[in-house]
Amino acid sequence: MKNDRAIILFGHGARDPEWAGPMRRVRERLLDSAPGVRVELAFMEFMNPTLDEAVDAAVADGARAVTVVPMFLAQGGHLKRDVPLLVDAARRRHAGTDFTLAPAIGEDEGVLAAMAAAALACAVRGR
Repeated sequence: MKNDRAIILFGHGARDPEWAGPMRRVRERLLDSAPGVRVELAFMEFMNPTLDEAVDAAVADGARAVTVVPMFLAQGGHLKRDVPLLVDAARRRHAGTDFTLAPAIGEDEGVLAAMAAAALACAVRGR
């Protein structure tokens, strides 16, 4: 039976395709740890797919619960204004689907702890 949940890792995007490498690695880890859950990437600008495209594809594939996880360090302008509007538009297009907009990933205590540990490890190594 196919899982009806989808996670969309949503990033700003960049002109350099290598920029999305960490997001791709997060996606791979999620796919390994949550088999059957659809995990996709989406981007605000410069890269594809857009959030609209990723949401529409997930719903077309049977997702009935979509969690959008902003891969941003903090709740800046895009996350306060633009992204809620995009998620609201998705809700209107897909009325039978439950949408959750998570906070910026960088505000998660576990992520903050991992960044602090990585910064300390850099200082100890001297780079």
